[in-house]
Amino acid sequence: MTTDARDLAVALARKGFRDGEAALAALRSLGDVPDELVEQIASVASPDTALMSLATIAERAGGADEILELIQSDDDLRQRLLVVLGTSEALGDFLARHPEHVRDLAADTLSRVPIDLDRRRREMEEATTADELRIGYYRKLLHIAARDLTALTTFEQSSAELSDLAVATLGAALKIAREHEDGADLCRLTIMAMGKTGGHELNYLSDVDVIFVYEPVDGADDHAAAMAATRLASAVMKLCRDHTGEGTIWEVDADLRPEGKNGPLVRSLGSHIAYYEKWASTWEFQALLKARFAAGDEALGQAYLDALSPMIWFASTRPNFVGDVRAMRRRVIDHIPAAQRDRQLKLGAGGLRDVEFAVQLLQLVHGRADHTLRSPTTLTALQALIDGGYVGRRDGAAMEEAYEFLRTLEHRIQLYRLRRSHIVPEDPEDLRRIGRSMGFRQNPADSVVKEWQAHRRIVRRLHEKLFYQPLLEAVASLPTDGLRLTPLAAEQRLTALGFADPQGALKHIQALTSGVSRRAAIQKSLLPAMLAWFAASPDPDGGLLAFRKISEGLGETHWYLRKLRDEGEGAEQLAHVLSSSRYVTDLILRAPDSVALLGDDAELRPLERERLRTEVDLAAARHRNPADAIRAVRRVRRRELSRVGIADVLGRLDIVEVGDALTDISTATLAGALTASTAAVEAERGEMPTRMSIILMGRLGGSEVGYGSDADVMFVHEPLEGADESEAASAAMAVAQGLRKMLAAPGDDPALEVDAELRPEGRNGPLVRSFASYRAYYEKWSAVWEAQALLRACASVGDPDLNQRFTAMIDPLRWPEGGATADEVREIRRIKARVDSERLPRGANNKTHLKLGRGGLADVEWTVQLLQMQHAHAVPGMRTTRTLDALHAAAEAGLVSRSDAEMLESAWRLVSRIRNAVVLLRAKPAESMVEQAGERAGVAHLLGYGMEHGEEMVDEYLRTTRQARQVVERVFYA
Repeated sequence: MTTDARDLAVALARKGFRDGEAALAALRSLGDVPDELVEQIASVASPDTALMSLATIAERAGGADEILELIQSDDDLRQRLLVVLGTSEALGDFLARHPEHVRDLAADTLSRVPIDLDRRRREMEEATTADELRIGYYRKLLHIAARDLTALTTFEQSSAELSDLAVATLGAALKIAREHEDGADLCRLTIMAMGKTGGHELNYLSDVDVIFVYEPVDGADDHAAAMAATRLASAVMKLCRDHTGEGTIWEVDADLRPEGKNGPLVRSLGSHIAYYEKWASTWEFQALLKARFAAGDEALGQAYLDALSPMIWFASTRPNFVGDVRAMRRRVIDHIPAAQRDRQLKLGAGGLRDVEFAVQLLQLVHGRADHTLRSPTTLTALQALIDGGYVGRRDGAAMEEAYEFLRTLEHRIQLYRLRRSHIVPEDPEDLRRIGRSMGFRQNPADSVVKEWQAHRRIVRRLHEKLFYQPLLEAVASLPTDGLRLTPLAAEQRLTALGFADPQGALKHIQALTSGVSRRAAIQKSLLPAMLAWFAASPDPDGGLLAFRKISEGLGETHWYLRKLRDEGEGAEQLAHVLSSSRYVTDLILRAPDSVALLGDDAELRPLERERLRTEVDLAAARHRNPADAIRAVRRVRRRELSRVGIADVLGRLDIVEVGDALTDISTATLAGALTASTAAVEAERGEMPTRMSIILMGRLGGSEVGYGSDADVMFVHEPLEGADESEAASAAMAVAQGLRKMLAAPGDDPALEVDAELRPEGRNGPLVRSFASYRAYYEKWSAVWEAQALLRACASVGDPDLNQRFTAMIDPLRWPEGGATADEVREIRRIKARVDSERLPRGANNKTHLKLGRGGLADVEWTVQLLQMQHAHAVPGMRTTRTLDALHAAAEAGLVSRSDAEMLESAWRLVSRIRNAVVLLRAKPAESMVEQAGERAGVAHLLGYGMEHGEEMVDEYLRTTRQARQVVERVFYA
């Protein structure tokens, strides 16, 4: 390259061409290009693309002179052509194939206003072949883009033109298909436009959603008519989809039809009506919002709309309406590949779908009574919602602006290569081109990304607020944003959002936001988000009521108001807990200071065992009065139950961690209660004549405590040297009885029932025995079931020396040398069979009883315990009170296969989680799987399935426990 050429290339690069040398070569191929034209090319979105396309068009047209003369003689044509070529490489390729259509952009040729649908239909129906259809389509697309990119039309007008072009193209394709279908006269066929095509808001390149409806003509065989209609529909789809020398148009997507891909491609009108009356899901009625006639038999299309449109407006009265809509939105987000989630323009958080879902949800809720809200076009519907007072004016205007920006950005991304994409590119050159096409001239790549992120934030903030801010205005004495919802409309919205008592909810909202206090101001700001969080949980009414009580209880407390104002995560966690768990809500209402735990992950970790024991000991030691001491102990218990319950509801703990934490709380509480009860007896009788310990049994001994668990224990004492045995026994009995009474009394925490029925002789035996009595009993009378019960015995509360000696005494009983005898194994199996047949409550379902049912907790635990009694003497790892630890050790030793152990563990974990979730949800236990749909939804929500997946949870429970029972049959009864 000569020095002059190099200097020219550098000069072109300074003007904005990214490849100066290539630009120079292209300019030379065009001949004598005026400087003014070079400057105009340099001003478009991608000067390089525009120049290369222009050079190619000139070459294909037979020379540059004619093209240069044409664009120099018509300022409008020149501007339109260069802007199009700089924005769309694909349209440049089209003009390179058909340079004669450059003249379409001339001042006296291109319409400056949108073309009406009837004219567009006539123009497109001139095509008689697939190639002619494509040429006609891209020619009209060129016209639309030219008007759009030179601001002759607005975004809304351009989207409507694209939609009408799609509709006209479908009509032209159907006309071509009919000419090649021998059975075309057997049927009437209608193509209904759906989605963005139906809503007059199509993109430059998108699948075109349709539904096909047919009817046989008079006298025609229905089956033959259906086959002909199916062939016609398939032909239309193929004509639009296939690649030819003129490219492709777009995919025709018929998946919105009844039964989706699994249903027939075409249905009769009567079949459509029957499906929507009986089987359609909420989202299918939501999709019908966009339906309009596209092509074919217009009378049949109108009959379709007349029959189905009224059904749309009853969708909001369906059970779990909002839950269904939100579940669909969550599924969309969940299916976004992780690598694309932050750059998804359409489906991601703060994207186009958030705006569209919000508007459609409000249309479905209020459109039943207000016909002005029934537009299929998002921005038109949003304006109607604003005008009717259903959406605040400022919020609606901000959402409208954000939506228009996001849609325009989507158009510019797609226009370049006319490819279906909703991903904001990362390549700086792509971003530079897109930014320049949208008017950003200073740092266009950075500017367009910053503007996009700003609008995403607006949509994220507003898309839920659209529902809830008007509810606050509805109860305000002086609304701040123009029109407001009527009380009836507010109640309808709350009902649709899942509130069972909308009038009560409005009263709570009014109470929380009335007045001019600092608290009311913070609540007004926060409550729209809180209401959204409540509505996304199982019990929005209970959550809102509890929030009101907590807020009234804490009043103007500085830390509480600061947490609500500054800690968004803490407020969201509070809403989630209050509307998901009655058990934790009750704990918080008893002592609202538990709210301080929220928003800080460190505060939601259970206390370590020794720290908890120390806190309980110190709490009890600060009070001389035993009654005051036990109240202090139970306050610590209440706080720690709140901590664990909150963490569990928020998904911070697994089932083993929950069991450990609840066991530590119960153990520390028993230790504190033993201290307090001992002090009470000593205050009355003098110094204790005996030492005492509490032996933890059952789930407590196995560190597997649940929220609904009693404290299974045995009391043991040993008289001090020289003490009177009867006095020692009496004192020990008084301590045990006092302890049980203290923990069963009403308090800040739920009562803790201390159950001693696993002691020797059960209810018929003494509540407290001496160490010597236990030893004598076990040496002479102990039955095999008592040895099995001792597998869970953990001596850890009370006198350390007595605990150690008690453990040494029972170890040979629970894992005897040589293992359980054959007779003992038969006896255990006999007892288990009797439990299976006799202990299941009358009317209980063996498949769904959580403890005693098929593959339930008893099945798993008895199987593991039998293995322990047979093999723990030889396998040290099985000498544990914990079910899963013993199971893992058995698998390590080859006593049970890995797969069988995994099945047993899966069942144990799932059933334990369900039992806990039921208590968290209802604040009371259930012996069997909950039956009521609302409770199943609540349990599924707590377990992470999602409220809409209650039946999936039940199916997994039935499958898992069935598989576990098969293992039990092989291992326990082998």
